[in-house]
Amino acid sequence: MNKVTPKTAYPMDEKDNPFDMDSSSFDADRYLEKLLKDCSLKQIMDTEAAVVKDTQTLHSDMQTLVYENYNKFISATDTIRKMKDDFKQMETDVNLLMTKMQSITTFSEQITGTLQGTRSQLCRLSEKHSLLKRLQFLSTLPAKLKSLIEEQNYAQAVQDYLHAQKVFAQYGRQPSFDGIQRDCDAIMAELKERLRQDFQRAGNTAQSLTEIGELLLQLDEKTSDLASEMLRCAAKRLHEQIVMLQDQTERDMLEFVDMGIDGFLNDLALVVTSYFDMFVAKHYEHERDDFQENALNELNLFLNENIDKYLTLVQDRVESDIGYGDTQVMLRALDRLHRRLQAMRNICRGLQVQRNTLDIIIAAAHQLCDAHGKSLRDHFADSLSAVRLSLVSAKSDLAAGVSLNDLISNLYVAMVEKIKGVLQDLMIFLRTDWSFNIKAEHKGALCVEGIRENLLIGFLRHISKVMCGFADASSSSPPNLLLVLSKTCLELEQQGVHILIALVDDLYEIESENSATLTHETEICAEMRETAQSLLDAYVRLQGTNISQMLRKSVETRDWLNCLEPRSVRAVMKRVVEELGSIETVVASLYESAGNAGFRTTASSDSSRKTYFSNFNASKPQYRSNWSNYTPSQLESSYVSNIHRLFSERVDIFTSVEFSKASIVMGIIKIGLKTLLECVRLRTFSKFGLQQIQVDAHYLQMNLWRFVSDENLVNFLLDEILGSAVHRCLESVLMEPNAVEIICERG
Repeated sequence: MNKVTPKTAYPMDEKDNPFDMDSSSFDADRYLEKLLKDCSLKQIMDTEAAVVKDTQTLHSDMQTLVYENYNKFISATDTIRKMKDDFKQMETDVNLLMTKMQSITTFSEQITGTLQGTRSQLCRLSEKHSLLKRLQFLSTLPAKLKSLIEEQNYAQAVQDYLHAQKVFAQYGRQPSFDGIQRDCDAIMAELKERLRQDFQRAGNTAQSLTEIGELLLQLDEKTSDLASEMLRCAAKRLHEQIVMLQDQTERDMLEFVDMGIDGFLNDLALVVTSYFDMFVAKHYEHERDDFQENALNELNLFLNENIDKYLTLVQDRVESDIGYGDTQVMLRALDRLHRRLQAMRNICRGLQVQRNTLDIIIAAAHQLCDAHGKSLRDHFADSLSAVRLSLVSAKSDLAAGVSLNDLISNLYVAMVEKIKGVLQDLMIFLRTDWSFNIKAEHKGALCVEGIRENLLIGFLRHISKVMCGFADASSSSPPNLLLVLSKTCLELEQQGVHILIALVDDLYEIESENSATLTHETEICAEMRETAQSLLDAYVRLQGTNISQMLRKSVETRDWLNCLEPRSVRAVMKRVVEELGSIETVVASLYESAGNAGFRTTASSDSSRKTYFSNFNASKPQYRSNWSNYTPSQLESSYVSNIHRLFSERVDIFTSVEFSKASIVMGIIKIGLKTLLECVRLRTFSKFGLQQIQVDAHYLQMNLWRFVSDENLVNFLLDEILGSAVHRCLESVLMEPNAVEIICERG
């Protein structure tokens, strides 16, 4: 059976429990008696062990507490001992003080009793002394005012006069003071007139105008008249400073702006703040109710007129410096001016400054873009002149062909690097350390887009237009110049345009991909490719014309009816082949045939060593006509020619060529052979004349195959030439094939 100890057998919250060891009413005898009565021996022994253990624990805790607080107990004991000694000394001092205070009280009572009869008399004498001092100030006031005015200490004179007015108001009816007041009024009237003259005098600074205005207001000058006069006089002074700034052309932009800030703007700010404090912020009872509103409007108009004059002067100076001065110095000056005007806006509360420096900065950016655009165009013109000079000074076509790549590289790199430099220079307007941000304004955002559209895109189109002008038939451009410009445009189309447009979009953070107003790079690339094509076509026409002139003269200047039997190839044919070889060398340095498809080292299996010519069609079986197999009567008939034309396709001569060596040279050959064909059609030939054409045509067939990728067209044109000669011949007898072979190989 479980038993509870006496300690837990009773409620723990009873305060007078005699069986609770923690209670103040604990009774040991009763607790022991209860314990012996209710508990077994084992429980009694357990209780004894618990009590012993608790006693030891309490004893240990008490020792620890004593040890921990031992030093505090000692310090407290020393403090108490010292306090006892201090209280003894303090008690002695307090007793001494009480004795002295009693002595002082006794002396004070004696003095009060002695002076009791004369106290009121002393008060009356003090009041009379103060009054006499005032009267003495009034008696000497006229002389003092004159002295202060002579010393030009006007502010002190006005202050003394206003102070004396209070005394005059109290004693002015007495005759002795009336004369003094009249003298003072006369002196101040003269001072007031002098202040008016000084106020209206030219050359006054804004500080002096403000000081004089304050004095006149204190002297009861009419407020409305003084307000108008103040603005009028300040306008004169500010105009003088504008005129002075107009003469500072020898100073740089930073010094010019600093002079304007320290002089003009500071004076303007002082006038505006003084006027505002004097006439707008104060209420004058004797003025109309709308006086303050009118004064504010006049001040606003005055402020904007003068700021507009100054900013117009600054803008004129900026326009004169653009392209000649240092842009960074100019922008530092405009940044300083912008900060100053921002501060003025904060100072001039209630006023609206309509114009700001952002308009000037944006206009400067536009003007600098125009200046850079002109610089780019001039640089491009100089580069073109240098290219033309280099081509003219080239001693041979071979040397020119070798150096064309260098000319193209120099021209391309010079243009691209110049444009990059200009775009980097204009980035100075977007520096983050400026106090202005032109992209935050709508006009500024348009200006940034204008850098892209007007400067970069405009210059690229200018390049295209100028280069395209060289392709005009009326221009006397060297052939190699056309080739250089065409290749340069092609390089721009393939690389340069993308590089430059990506650069400007990245630098100026322009989103051009989805913009409906900005020019896409594909448009410019298309224009560049079109220009390159026009220049290349012009080159082919020009070189073809040169070949044509040689062939035309060789046909027109020869008497074909009285020719001797041909023994050699005519020199003009050799010259044509040599000229085509030179052209091929130049073109090959720039345009290699795609995949070497047009590079040939052997003739076709159709044997260019034979003396017959065939009509070819790339998509039809070959058709051959051996002119030597026909009889003279057959050759005289136009039947053979009609058969040729029936099975051939029309050849386009003046078509656009591809950007490859084979296509370019083929275009030149087509023009030359077409010219030779037309010249042959206009002449009449004898038998030997026909045979000479046969020899020349065979020589061309032997040599022209190496310049083209498809000799079918060349053979067709040569067929046409010989066919026309046969048609125009009086005695159509061709030379033996072996003889033609021998002459051509020997020639």
